[in-house]
Amino acid sequence: MSDVKSNSTPSLKSSFLDSLQRHRDAFATVEAYHEQAMQLLEAVQHCLKQGGKVVWMGNGGSAADSQHLAAEFMVRYKAERGPLASIALTTDTSILTAHANDYHFDSVFERQVLGLVRPQDVVIGLTTSGKSPNINLALKAANDLGAFTIALTGRDGGLVKDIAKLPIIVKNDETARIQEVHMFIGHWLCEALDLAITGNN
Repeated sequence: MSDVKSNSTPSLKSSFLDSLQRHRDAFATVEAYHEQAMQLLEAVQHCLKQGGKVVWMGNGGSAADSQHLAAEFMVRYKAERGPLASIALTTDTSILTAHANDYHFDSVFERQVLGLVRPQDVVIGLTTSGKSPNINLALKAANDLGAFTIALTGRDGGLVKDIAKLPIIVKNDETARIQEVHMFIGHWLCEALDLAITGNN
């Protein structure tokens, strides 16, 4: 049985409102990323027009976000439209575990980039700290291949801000809040593409 107990103390009741306020504080800064978001949209549009694909990657919650956004591209967001070429490098457990077992987890995305990415592609790494070795190595490899690299990151940008061609840094220190902003940007990207494709822009 679960050890979780029902508790309605004032401190627990206030935690919901405290969390909501931190969410609001994080989103109060989102407008500052408008220009970078437009650059993200332009890069993805150019990629897709050239027959490229959008490649996503991340660790933990950011891995789930990568898969989520790749699914929005391939299936649909809101509009009825054709699939948009996209893949998350976090989904194949055989590749992930074989590489981690035979080599090192730091290069688990780098190897996939070397095998799959072409110059017309966009490669997007999600890392809330900017310090994830496997993201940074993969983005470096993508740069070497001539792809356009983007980092959705947080805090001070870490190492990734100097690797990605377009770093979008959510200046917040709380992982959950950073991820919430990343998903807002990702969902907005999907909506903007829907509008562009269906001619409602």
